[in-house]
Amino acid sequence: MELRRATLAKAMAVVFVVNLVVMSAGALHAYENAAPVPEEIEGPEGPVVTDAEIQAGKAVFQRNGLMNHGSILGNGAYFGVDFTADALSLKVEFMRAFYADREYGAAYADLSAGEQATIDERVRADLDTRSYSAAEVHAHEQVRATYVARYHEGSERRGVPEGTIPTAEAAERFADFALWTAWISHTDRAGADGSYTNDWPYDPAAGNEPTGTTFTWSVVSVFLLVAALGAGVALYRSVELPEVDSGTAAGAPPPGDVDVTPSQLAALKYVLVAAGLFAAQTFLGALISHYYVERAGFFGLAEATGIDLFEWLPFLLARTWHIDLAIMWITTLWLGAGLFLAPLLTGYEPPKQGRYVTGLLGGLVAVVVGGLAGIWLGSHGFIDNWWLLGNEGLEYLEVGRLWQVALLGAMVGWLLLVARGFRPLLEREERFGLAHLTLFAGGSIGLLFVAGMLYTPETSMVMTEFWRWWVVHMWVEGAFEFFVVAVIAVLFVSMGLLSRESAEKAVAFQALFVMGAAVVGVGHHYWWTGHAEVWLPLGTVFSTLEFIPLVFVLFEAVNRYRELVATDGFAYRLPFCFVVASGFWNFVGAGAMGMFINLPVINYFQHGTYLTVAHAHAATFGAFGLLALGLAVYALQVTTRPEKWWPEPFRAAFWLWNAGLAVMVFVSLTPLGFLQLERSFTEGYAAARSIAFYEESLVQTLLWARVPGDTLVILGAVVFLGGAIRAYRYRREASEDAPEKLSERLD
Repeated sequence: MELRRATLAKAMAVVFVVNLVVMSAGALHAYENAAPVPEEIEGPEGPVVTDAEIQAGKAVFQRNGLMNHGSILGNGAYFGVDFTADALSLKVEFMRAFYADREYGAAYADLSAGEQATIDERVRADLDTRSYSAAEVHAHEQVRATYVARYHEGSERRGVPEGTIPTAEAAERFADFALWTAWISHTDRAGADGSYTNDWPYDPAAGNEPTGTTFTWSVVSVFLLVAALGAGVALYRSVELPEVDSGTAAGAPPPGDVDVTPSQLAALKYVLVAAGLFAAQTFLGALISHYYVERAGFFGLAEATGIDLFEWLPFLLARTWHIDLAIMWITTLWLGAGLFLAPLLTGYEPPKQGRYVTGLLGGLVAVVVGGLAGIWLGSHGFIDNWWLLGNEGLEYLEVGRLWQVALLGAMVGWLLLVARGFRPLLEREERFGLAHLTLFAGGSIGLLFVAGMLYTPETSMVMTEFWRWWVVHMWVEGAFEFFVVAVIAVLFVSMGLLSRESAEKAVAFQALFVMGAAVVGVGHHYWWTGHAEVWLPLGTVFSTLEFIPLVFVLFEAVNRYRELVATDGFAYRLPFCFVVASGFWNFVGAGAMGMFINLPVINYFQHGTYLTVAHAHAATFGAFGLLALGLAVYALQVTTRPEKWWPEPFRAAFWLWNAGLAVMVFVSLTPLGFLQLERSFTEGYAAARSIAFYEESLVQTLLWARVPGDTLVILGAVVFLGGAIRAYRYRREASEDAPEKLSERLD
């Protein structure tokens, strides 16, 4: 069966409209059914906490970067506790103590099994009501005191510097916020069998256990996976997609025969900046991984030198920079790749394009420096308008709002520059042509970023998380995958491996599957965060289907690699190794691991454990990072003088990264995640995220086992940076004339 490009384009338009309708209806439904922030939570003697105090606590949580220390509703960092589960567990503990003292005059642990069972039943009954009992009022006050001691006074055991929250009153407001998330986790939604969070987190003592719906849709998910995988493979085998022609591959122009334009040399600077950011990110990664085993120090550095990293660069700040640097170096490489590839495809260099490309890079550097500085200044109280210029304090979207607007402006500028470069092709091709698809994919990334500006610190956490995941999930598993497929197609056309028409068909086919499943698949992030139960079936179905296109991507990468390695004279084998490796890690991280942890009944217990860390590292660096680095190697090979091209640093970096990532994921992160999953099964989610769990000897051994992997990744980053600097020193001169037009690929 041969599919026409026009047919695929129409199918993509239909999928886009359906996604738009479903997610627009989902947004409306979310606003109408989100867990409430009550004006007051009443106790026997009056109000205990107000909505103003809860929202003030949310602002404290964001301003002080606590989402990069622990997590809320399972989302955030895993160094500290999950504040929802912790507040709920402490609440139960203090309520038990209250009743044990009042009814029996003894500690709860000293009571008989029958007396404990009586108290346990009373605690669960109290938690089922919307107002507070006397025991809950007592517990609320005790949790406030606990959080003042931990997060204001500091706790080296927990890796919390003194003054993390500047005042005791602010720490109490943070406790109010955490306790509100605990309240929505144990308070039943009107007309439903479970709480606002579908009875998450798992805490039998509080009456929180998986609902029937969670089990039902897990079974449906497995059935759908098997059925959809079979149907997908049948469709894949029946559709005639373009194949790489070995004869064409052998005839791909050697790097020295490709004319280089001023804008391409300007785009090389993106590689150098990104390589520097990547190296810095890996060193921060080593620091934060070490904090898990030495929570208030770094190999005795403070004692030896007087430099106290724990005070100036605690875990929450180091992790914030680590995540933001990852986003920025990957983004910088992809933006640079789009600007570099356009002249190769069109043979056209717009006037002053090189100057504009350099100017855009300057703007990106300003955003990176300003954003990272704002995070540090904001978290240390030096910026009053903290969420505008300092740190917005939400995972992956930490930088202040104005820096986010500036980044959005850079994306718009990039679109304009790429459109200038694609101009000859845009004027002659149809709307579903390769240049148009690339611009649509890039534009969708910027469009989704706007969703991150639809909330403020005054917005409830439930709706904040709704819009935040629009950005994070739909970037990584929707728009960005669409963009990656499009850019890789441009790369293959520029190499002479595919005709433009064939590439357009391949892009449309793969993007159809990616966008068809990934957009509504965002629903799996809403299962436990205070949204209605309707997201369980929606998130389950579409998250399951997300696995299918990743199988196709891996098949395509392996098939093309086999064809190319059998081709004598193909000059770009090294960059293509990165393409294949990224397909493998995308399958492992986003596909196999993502599928496993997104089964509702598994996700219920593991949400916010090290299995998620393993999934994130394999999918983000292994897929998007390696692919971007492969494009960087291609750009460096094309622009370096042939007699000076030295591939060994890049080949070494390739193997160092893959070996390091394998050690990190399979030797440390994944085994640690399974230990946490078992602990969650047997003792509850709060126990799996407790400091006591991380202090166990086997857990500490697995945390240390990450060191070899981290070391290999750092070495790879340093070697790559050195190789990139050397290649840039020996760059070719820009051609005075316009590069040779690739007319046979444009007509």
